[in-house]
Amino acid sequence: MGLPYQPKLDTPPKIASDFELQAPAAIPTGGAKGALLILGRFLALFAIAAPVFAQYAGPAILSRGDAPAGVGSAPVSFRPYFEISGIYDTGLTGAGLNAQGELGSASSPGIQFGGGISGNHSWRHTTIGLSYHGDINHFEKATYYDSSDQSLLLSIKHQFTRHIYLDLRESAGMFSTDSGLIALQQAVSYDPAQSTLPTTDFFDNRTLYLSTQADLIYQRSARLSFDFGGDGFIDRRRSSDLYGVTGESARGDAQYRVSRRSTIGANYTFTHYSYTRIFSGTYIHGFSGTYAIQLTRHLEFTGYAGVSHIDNTLEQVVPVSPVIAAILGITSGLTVSHTLSNVPNGSGRLSDQFHNGVAYISGGHTVTPGNGLFLTSTQTSASAGYTFTGVRRWSLGATLLYTKAATVGETVGGIAGTYGGTGVTLSASRLIARSMHVVAALDANRYDSANFALYNRTVYSVRLGFGWAPGDIPLRVW
Repeated sequence: MGLPYQPKLDTPPKIASDFELQAPAAIPTGGAKGALLILGRFLALFAIAAPVFAQYAGPAILSRGDAPAGVGSAPVSFRPYFEISGIYDTGLTGAGLNAQGELGSASSPGIQFGGGISGNHSWRHTTIGLSYHGDINHFEKATYYDSSDQSLLLSIKHQFTRHIYLDLRESAGMFSTDSGLIALQQAVSYDPAQSTLPTTDFFDNRTLYLSTQADLIYQRSARLSFDFGGDGFIDRRRSSDLYGVTGESARGDAQYRVSRRSTIGANYTFTHYSYTRIFSGTYIHGFSGTYAIQLTRHLEFTGYAGVSHIDNTLEQVVPVSPVIAAILGITSGLTVSHTLSNVPNGSGRLSDQFHNGVAYISGGHTVTPGNGLFLTSTQTSASAGYTFTGVRRWSLGATLLYTKAATVGETVGGIAGTYGGTGVTLSASRLIARSMHVVAALDANRYDSANFALYNRTVYSVRLGFGWAPGDIPLRVW
């Protein structure tokens, strides 16, 4: 009596304890009564096996970058869209000074042309998810800030054998104005917040970024799995006054499912950052324990907690003593700052997935490569999001992000500091005719620093227009 094959779990003979399925007792095989008993036993066995093999594949593992279980695996048709909107932005600030020698700030109405495509598709052994958005922005009163923004999220999962899987995640794009918000996407199977992407850039300055992540997962049994992965990322900023970063990391973990609904594990990560235009290097060793639990069919918690050891080196310009200045005719010299520190490292996410969307809250304390103005930093963050695509006409989205960061050691200017901010995005679309939608969005970002007064500012962006997407389903706005 064969059971339906599912790629992520072993067949019953290899599954122990609460995963084990016992063979039925001997039953009569002849006549109609025997046939009915066989059918009854088969249905009962399938009913027991279905939650293990089909309905439940285990909670997401946040340290592996997983989106909530089910996000990215549920079929979403590839769907293009186009938009034209009126926009109004405030607080446009370039990486430079105005004619008065002050940090500039401009506000202007404008027009935006945008579009993209999102969706996913699964074959027998492969699943691909895609979310792409691009736009062109023209500001009537501040043409210096005209820009073209692009964002690409791509996930590929492939099963090589019964026990070996490859998980690829690609994030790339460019922007001039950073909204600072990375929300869960319906089409892709990973959480962008777990990738090293620029999210706290201060200036309205062209930034290009690329992050590639690959994981090879060995599913030893229904309970035990191992992950071996690596990342490479790069950020480059147009202004020569800001710093780009190149980084790479390697990681490994072991995960053990203690029950059908919960998983524990241990994780190690090594990360290295280096910056453009300056001698620098940051080496990070991270150790953490992981935990994930499926609280209900749709509600899950996943997270990890541990410690990171940071070895940070930074070249700095320092003033020299008056005696040396008088003899050598120089006023400053170079020194290398070297700091060692241990900081908490952890993150957690509680998510509730439902038929038409997902809601989540998350938070954590991690090490980041900074934002081009500040370099290696520790960052405490909290975020919440909600997306909903109505059955009939409405699609709604809301995302909130809070960050507070502190530089590791001193900044390039020789001064330690803190920085952070709060951002919120509200978006909506309403189907008004076949394939036609009204779209609206509001972004608000507050930048804060206790050490640098000019860092404190609040900026807004408003968008209202029309969109087109084929079909009678409301336009997805996340």
